[in-house]
Amino acid sequence: MSLLLAAAGALWLGLLTAASPCPLATNVAAVSYVGKRAGRPSLVLTGGLLYALGRALTYILVALLVLQGLLAASPLSRFLQQKLNVLLGPALLVLGLVLVDVIPWPWVGRGSRWFERLQVHSDRLGLVGAGLLGFTFALAFCPLSAALYFGSLLPLALANRSPWLLPAAYGLGTALPVIFFSFLLAFSANRVARAFSALTAVERWLRRATAAVFILVGAYYCLVYVLHVL
Repeated sequence: MSLLLAAAGALWLGLLTAASPCPLATNVAAVSYVGKRAGRPSLVLTGGLLYALGRALTYILVALLVLQGLLAASPLSRFLQQKLNVLLGPALLVLGLVLVDVIPWPWVGRGSRWFERLQVHSDRLGLVGAGLLGFTFALAFCPLSAALYFGSLLPLALANRSPWLLPAAYGLGTALPVIFFSFLLAFSANRVARAFSALTAVERWLRRATAAVFILVGAYYCLVYVLHVL
């Protein structure tokens, strides 16, 4: 797989993460934060970009810590290089089943007060607070975002030996809705509500389409590398 194709896959995983319930809630909070400057379009756009930068930086740092640690451990690195395809098949199958709710994950709708407190503290930092929100919200992994990041993105980055580019593409994908809505707030604030409704409506179909790909690819990897029947 070429690095460019892998980067496109990482971007797609980020977009899927952004449209999922828990990250979508953080992105709504981020849009609310940058939208406070709706009267000044340049500040709204800058806030959205700083939020994206904060998210991307978080995912890069986590990937560096995890992947560099794995690659530095020679026996573990050799094991992963030899067995990654064997492990990837079952992992993709399970993740695909999680995405279509065949395998449930523990979901509780908590954290709104924590979001509000963080926004209050970030307000004092002005635009820099948008970057802080992005950095902090990216660390708030919920079961689905953790599964996509650690179960799909990091193995993809490890297979391509890319601890920088692919996590950055993933981070950009998770923040694209905030950048998009920042643009709408800056130039057409009345369309934001309709855009949010559209994003919520397509999330289910995006998740199902990605789940189908994961299940098919996972089944293929299991047949080839685990069962050796192809």
